[in-house]
Amino acid sequence: MYPFRNILFPTDFSPHAHAALKYAAAFARESGGRLVVLSVQEGSVPANLLSLPDRALEEEGKEWLRTLRRNVRNTLADPLLSGLEVETVIVEGEPAAEIARAARDFHIDLITVATHGRKGLARFLFGSTAEEIIAEAPCPVLSVRPPQHDFVEHRDGRTEIHLNRILLATDFRPVTEAAARLASEIARRAGAELHAIYVISDFVDQMADLLPDSGNQTLRNLRAYAQERMSRLARELGGAVSTHIAEGRPYEEIVRLAMDGDFDLIVAGTSVHPSLFGGAASLGQEIERIVRNAPCPVLCVPAGQVMTSAPARIGDPLPQT
Repeated sequence: MYPFRNILFPTDFSPHAHAALKYAAAFARESGGRLVVLSVQEGSVPANLLSLPDRALEEEGKEWLRTLRRNVRNTLADPLLSGLEVETVIVEGEPAAEIARAARDFHIDLITVATHGRKGLARFLFGSTAEEIIAEAPCPVLSVRPPQHDFVEHRDGRTEIHLNRILLATDFRPVTEAAARLASEIARRAGAELHAIYVISDFVDQMADLLPDSGNQTLRNLRAYAQERMSRLARELGGAVSTHIAEGRPYEEIVRLAMDGDFDLIVAGTSVHPSLFGGAASLGQEIERIVRNAPCPVLCVPAGQVMTSAPARIGDPLPQT
């Protein structure tokens, strides 16, 4: 699974989207792999757009094609891509679905996207293409939300990855197994500290308040269970893991630790849930909130990777409370 050899960089050529290009280039350069630049358009694009003579695009109504070609050429000329194997793909369709299709067709190991991190009414009205991509992707997705902590440096024509501290967010369920293995492998290869956090939801505290006898016993059981499972996780990942157990709202505690501990990267397993209205699946709310609020990039690893990349299971499901 790591190092990532085939990297997909979906872009609308905006300055915001460009923030993810540095990460795509860095991982491709690290592995000596390939970078695929993907543009999804609303209209049909000639297959030979980049080689068409200028006169073929001078007709009225083709201004958008001229702009698209200029944007593609500018991206390919970016110093970040110097010396890399780069392939350009332009397709027509809906962004999240086409990005997921390209990930499968090109055997992509990693997708890099930039998210605006919209909140509240703005998010309700406009949604988040990045979150749709994470929900539908068949491979890990690195979400970047500038400005935030940056672990890739490009200077003097060189792009380098500097990972010092990695935070694995886990709930011990099968959906996080692939994320745990990937986080451990990245930390090992980068020589980075690996930390793992499990958050006991504040819902359990509310139960203890409402039902003092049974609720408090449930909370004590869960605390003991979390301690045992964290110890087991550390052993299964080779022992070089610092563990943290917090209580509260999961995304808030994860984001707080990432900020206070000056982490470079959060790694989390993702699961998708069918939409109430059909169509695209949606991420669990906690992952969405982590992505929107994290002080550093978030690497989202889909549950499907558990079966396709490493069938062995880490631990057992959470007990029923």
